[in-house]
Amino acid sequence: MLMRARIYRQSKPAGQSGQAMTHTWVLDYGQNRPRHVDSLMGWTGSTDTPSQLQLQFPDQNSAIAYATAQGIAYDIEIPAPRHRRPKAYADNFRYDRIQNWTH
Repeated sequence: MLMRARIYRQSKPAGQSGQAMTHTWVLDYGQNRPRHVDSLMGWTGSTDTPSQLQLQFPDQNSAIAYATAQGIAYDIEIPAPRHRRPKAYADNFRYDRIQNWTH
């Protein structure tokens, strides 16, 4: 059974607040062969090289064009819209603050 490739937009790292490196689209191949445990070292291995690859594209259309040209079945994951709420440090000390003072 052939797994379908997944095309998605790179997500923001959890420990960072910036949006750098989140504008690229990634094509991940699905796993087509089972993994096996090496009897000597105990490491998990696979002979399925494409499942270890991640291809990056500047936009969604070029990722789709590549998958179509190579005959790769794919699923697209559209990212949820991000709602930014700008904050300022001075808002912690506003006189009309709704939350309790915790400092």
